[in-house]
Amino acid sequence: MADHYEVLGVSREATLDEIKKAYRRLARELHPDVNPGEDASERFKLVTHAYDVLSDTEQRRRYDMGGDSAFGGGAGGFSGFGDIFETFFGAQGGQRAGRPRSRRERGQDALVRVTLDLGDVVFGAHRDLEVDTAVLCETCEGSCCQTGTSPVTCDICHGSGQVQRTVRSLLGNVVTSAPCNICQGYGTTIPYPCATCQGQGRVRARRTVSLDIPAGVETGLRLQLPGSGEVGPAGGPNGDLYLEVTVNPHETFSRDGDDLLATLEVSMPDAILGTTTTIESLDGPVDLEVRPGVQAGDVLTIKGRGITPLRGTQRGDLRVGVHVVTPTRLDAKERALIEEFAKKTKSPPPHLAEFHQGLFAKLRDRFRNS
Repeated sequence: MADHYEVLGVSREATLDEIKKAYRRLARELHPDVNPGEDASERFKLVTHAYDVLSDTEQRRRYDMGGDSAFGGGAGGFSGFGDIFETFFGAQGGQRAGRPRSRRERGQDALVRVTLDLGDVVFGAHRDLEVDTAVLCETCEGSCCQTGTSPVTCDICHGSGQVQRTVRSLLGNVVTSAPCNICQGYGTTIPYPCATCQGQGRVRARRTVSLDIPAGVETGLRLQLPGSGEVGPAGGPNGDLYLEVTVNPHETFSRDGDDLLATLEVSMPDAILGTTTTIESLDGPVDLEVRPGVQAGDVLTIKGRGITPLRGTQRGDLRVGVHVVTPTRLDAKERALIEEFAKKTKSPPPHLAEFHQGLFAKLRDRFRNS
């Protein structure tokens, strides 16, 4: 490829103003509107490409040094065998010489947060979520072009996506390769991009994602839905969608692994005599028997009324801790009955006994160890 300085007709010591003046003069002379000849068109593209490189300070510095791949940038010397290979064989940025980049790329992954109630955790749930994402352009169907048009081969790199240039270095004349600035390494250009997507092959839109959330999830868990993320540029494959779960606290029940925990308040007479009651579980009403003489902190278990494991089928249990409620206000008749009961049972007076933890700690330990 011709030397950029020679293309513009300036010396290697030319200032930026001199480069600009040379480009303007040649552009006026070679512009297709003024000079429609094929040779003029080719020269115009070369002049434009040369100006793009030399008018940018960093690109010009790299060009004068033989390109990034020639001497390892500002570090001085080669940075590895990969750089040496790139210098002499033209590979750069992971793109092999002569092989253009593909416009089709994989789309990005997306993260959606969903809030669930405890009942959703027990039984699983279905959600239809509105997601703001990139979807395939319906006008061009990912081609990036207006209807009836298609990409055309780049005139500068002739479809390779790479341009070569010969530069002088300590090793002599070295041929280097770099992505074409005109087509950005794709090997083709799009003269008539789709007006809907601006030549991207995709547009931003809201779409509905239907999700079946399994039972047993918990706060912080992420579920992966392959292929449900953003569509890639030029209609490339979709990325993945990740669902992050948050579970709202429940007023009555809490979770302990696959079990549900709750507290049952029992009056003194019911604790002494025993009773049968109906409680509202997450499955609906369920009968619960309180045996006579139940003690505060005892745990009553209802099998199979807990949570279905995320990767299992057998549900945990509903475990109910007993809290015996001592009355704080008695009328004269009630007090007389309690006093008569105390005389007949001849209960021992209060006395020191084995140390016991507080009610909530006691309940916690019994839930876990019983």
